[in-house]
Amino acid sequence: MTKTVSFSASDDETGARGPVAERAASKHLAALGEKARDYARNARSDNTQRAYGSDWRHFASWLRLQGLDPLPPDPQTVGLYLAACMEDGRGRNPLSVSSLERRLSGICWHYRQLGAPLDTSDRHIATVLAGIRRAHGRPPIQKEAIFAEDLLAMLATLENDLRGLRDKAILAIGFAGGLRRSEIVGLDCGPDQTEDGTGWIEIFPAKRLQLGETGELDASEPSDGGGLLLTINGKTGWPEVEIGRGSSPLTCPVAMLETWLRLGRIAHGPVFRPIARKNGGVSAERLTDKHVARLVQRTALSAGIRGDLPEGERRLAFSGHSLRAGLASSAQIEEAHVQKHLGHASADMTRRYQRKRDRFKVNLTKAAGL
Repeated sequence: MTKTVSFSASDDETGARGPVAERAASKHLAALGEKARDYARNARSDNTQRAYGSDWRHFASWLRLQGLDPLPPDPQTVGLYLAACMEDGRGRNPLSVSSLERRLSGICWHYRQLGAPLDTSDRHIATVLAGIRRAHGRPPIQKEAIFAEDLLAMLATLENDLRGLRDKAILAIGFAGGLRRSEIVGLDCGPDQTEDGTGWIEIFPAKRLQLGETGELDASEPSDGGGLLLTINGKTGWPEVEIGRGSSPLTCPVAMLETWLRLGRIAHGPVFRPIARKNGGVSAERLTDKHVARLVQRTALSAGIRGDLPEGERRLAFSGHSLRAGLASSAQIEEAHVQKHLGHASADMTRRYQRKRDRFKVNLTKAAGL
C-alpha cells in the first residue's frame, strides 16, 4: 500500500511563504514591536519620563515662538535655547544649572527616540553650557536631614488607625533603608507580582537561641534577631538592603511593617496602598511617591522640626530625600557600611548626605609639620 504525502499549501518548492504564514508573521512582528515599545518605556522611571516630556514640550514651544523646526536637530539652536532659559522674564527666575542640565538631557533623550541624535559635544552647546556653569553655578541646595530623634517625634504625630500605621511604616522603612521615595512605594510583597514594582520584601523571623546539653542557653551560639531584606531594582543591578529589627517594638521598622501588612490584610502585590475614604478599606492600587514627600513635610512641620525657620522655608526644607540623608547622618558606624547601604559608588557621594560628621579629623597641616 502506497502512502500519500501531502504538502502544506503555505510553502512552495522554493520556500515562498503563503498569505496565511505572512499574516501570522506580521501579527508576531507587531506584537514584538509593542513589546519593544513597552521595554523602551520602562527604560526610564515614570518620574523621569514625565520630566523629560515636560522638557521637550518647553523646548518645542520655544522653537514655535522663534519660527524654528525641531528637525533636524541643530546644535546652534539648542545653544540659543540654553541661553534663553537663563534669562529673567515674564515673572520667572532663571533656571538653576542642575535644572538646565536635566532639561538638556530630556531634549537629547527625545531626539534619540526620533532617530536623530543630538551632538552635545558640539561647540555651540558645550561652550555655552560651560559658560553658564561658570556664571551661574552654585552648590546644590540640600534638604534638611531627618535624624533619629526627629523621626521619633514625627511618628508620634500619627494616629494608630490604619492610615497612621501605614504612614509610620513608610517613614520608618524609608529611614532605616535609606530609600528613595520611588523605592519605598515601588515595593511588592514578593518578586514578579506586579508589572510596575521596583523591588520586593522578605521578612526573616528571629531565630531562638539553641539550648545546650545541660538545658541552658548556649552562649556560644550568636542570636539572630531576624529582620527585613529588600531587593531593589537599582541603576546598577539588584542590590539588597538589610533592615535589622529595632531595640523596641515601638521604634522597630520591621515591626511597624508587619503590623501594617497584618491589619491591612496585604499578602500580595504593592506593599503601600491608599486608604479608601468611604469605607476605610485598603485599595489594591499602589501609592504614588508624592505621598512620601507630602508625608515627610507634614509630619516634620507637626513635630516642630526646625522651628527656627519661617513656615514657608520649613516646608521647602524637607522632602522624601530627608529620610535618606537622615540615615547617612545618624548611623554611627564606619562610612564604608553607610556607602554600601545607600548604594553609592564613591565615599564622596555618601559624604554629601552626611549633615553631621567629624570635620578636620585628618589634619594635614599638622601632619606636614606646621
